[in-house]
Amino acid sequence: MAGDTSWISHLDDGARRETREFDSVLEFGEEVDTEGSAVSVNTVLPDELVERILAYLPVVSIFRASSVCKRWHEIITSERFQWNPSNSLPQRPWYFMFTYSDEPTGYAYDPILRKWYGIELPFIETSSWFVVSSYGLVCFMDNDSRSKLCMCNPITKRCRRLEGPPGLKFSDYSALAMSVNRKSHSYTLAIVKSKQIPEDFVQWEISIHIYRSEKETWMTTATEVLMGWRGGNESVICNGVLYFLVYLAGGVPSESRHALIAYNISNLTSQPTLRRSFIAAPCSLTCGRLMNMKEKLVMVGGIGKPDRPDIIKGIGIWVLNDRKWEEIVRMPHRYFQGFGEFDDVFASSGTGDQIYIQSYGSPALLTFDLNLKQWKWSQKCPVSKRFPLQLFTGFCFEPRLEIAP
Repeated sequence: MAGDTSWISHLDDGARRETREFDSVLEFGEEVDTEGSAVSVNTVLPDELVERILAYLPVVSIFRASSVCKRWHEIITSERFQWNPSNSLPQRPWYFMFTYSDEPTGYAYDPILRKWYGIELPFIETSSWFVVSSYGLVCFMDNDSRSKLCMCNPITKRCRRLEGPPGLKFSDYSALAMSVNRKSHSYTLAIVKSKQIPEDFVQWEISIHIYRSEKETWMTTATEVLMGWRGGNESVICNGVLYFLVYLAGGVPSESRHALIAYNISNLTSQPTLRRSFIAAPCSLTCGRLMNMKEKLVMVGGIGKPDRPDIIKGIGIWVLNDRKWEEIVRMPHRYFQGFGEFDDVFASSGTGDQIYIQSYGSPALLTFDLNLKQWKWSQKCPVSKRFPLQLFTGFCFEPRLEIAP
């Protein structure tokens, strides 16, 4: 990424090209006669019609078009164009992949054009930070004090720092979740903190902290001690309900090492205890990844072997309906090969109809279309592996112009 002069650089089909500016429209492979074409359009079309035409381009092409002429640049970079919902056509989610290192730079995959783009994320300091996304916004939280938070749009680079929740600054485990209202663009953050009771290996205090952007305040809405179960780092907000995974800590009988807790954050007045909100796992899992797919809770999970539940034998996808898991699909063996033989070997996230699954051990990225029920490998990510045991991770986000934190 050294030497890039703009927020993004283009790579074609996984092969790194010579570093060049993101807004270079000649990258389309055509000689553009700006005197004969762009200028004549400018003299005929009003701004409103130019905006509508540009809005039909993919996000990457919109930014490239901003270098065609001064007028297009002013239109595209204006708040009127970027914040106008009518200019925002549906975009499939991108996937950002980077390595576990102190340099959180990587590449974002566009599934429509099947290309990778180099992106520098704002604010985030290391790749070990918590990252969640919803409707074009991404939230980062540090993994040390877990009190540094930042909301940003990774496309426009608009950012806003947030104060962390008051009270307990350090916890043994934390999970971050976010939900954006698609109409008002207000957002809700949730942090689930889990701290072991001193000198007790099986009791864990779970606390839930909620932030509403309209009020710009945090509320601690629940605190409860669980026997034999601890929180982790996996959570999601779906249709007004906060879901988070809990993990068996011992001291209680259980057929599975994982369970799900459902906590209604849209109605805090009549709330059952967390222990009574348990939902059993669909099978013996090695790990689970939660995601909001059109306000339906979907989980991608590693399936454990019957005799060795800590060893993964496959990967499945389930949807939660009426507190019961329904299996959608299991990953075919030909795709599963190469994901490793340990319990926690992949990252996964998704939105809309698109699910991404990525091996921690390599830059391979597998996609699954919920609507078409189709598996497909992405083009190879150009992120480099600097040493044999280096790990990779990532997250997906919607590329949008019209939303800001």
